[in-house]
Amino acid sequence: MSPASTVSFVMPRTQLILGGQKSGKSRRAELLARQWLQADAGHQAVLVATGQAWDAEMSERIARHQRDRAERVPGMLTIEEPRELAQVLARHSSPQRLLVIDCLTLWLTNWLMPVPAEDLKGNQPQSHDWKAQLALFLKALDEAAGPVILVGNEIGLGVIPMGREVRAFVDALGLLNQQAAAHCDSVTLMCAGLPLALKGPQA
Repeated sequence: MSPASTVSFVMPRTQLILGGQKSGKSRRAELLARQWLQADAGHQAVLVATGQAWDAEMSERIARHQRDRAERVPGMLTIEEPRELAQVLARHSSPQRLLVIDCLTLWLTNWLMPVPAEDLKGNQPQSHDWKAQLALFLKALDEAAGPVILVGNEIGLGVIPMGREVRAFVDALGLLNQQAAAHCDSVTLMCAGLPLALKGPQA
């Protein structure tokens, strides 16, 4: 038996990590992924990245996150999927594989505020039904065979935006966070790099 297989670690089956910008939410998810990998030699960890490189700054941000993640969680694989999260859960979830979805906010953005086709190198955004997609995602989350960590932004603590579309997005994200929290065994709020337990067992 390898040393990695002797580490005691209990992972909630489904958990949601919320926080503001640079609150430490992704770092928290990476820490849990590293602990999951160390707990058993047969464990796997996969990051499901929903972000898209809309511009040069976003491309550099994604590259930087990839470099940092490779250093902090060696052995963690990455799947890029901006829209079809229900399919990813159904296809890749297994008892020995942890899926970290980072993040729900960009996933919602990709559905409700798609980037113009010319900014996506000719890939025309498809027609969509957000409510149907959300229902499929929550069903897949409930049926996931292995542990799942969801990462999302809490953006409803500031002033009410003036723009109608932005207000609608903030409302939609708040409702998404509420529904995700209701379907998760554990919910954590990150602030200044510190975790605050909101619901259920904490890893």
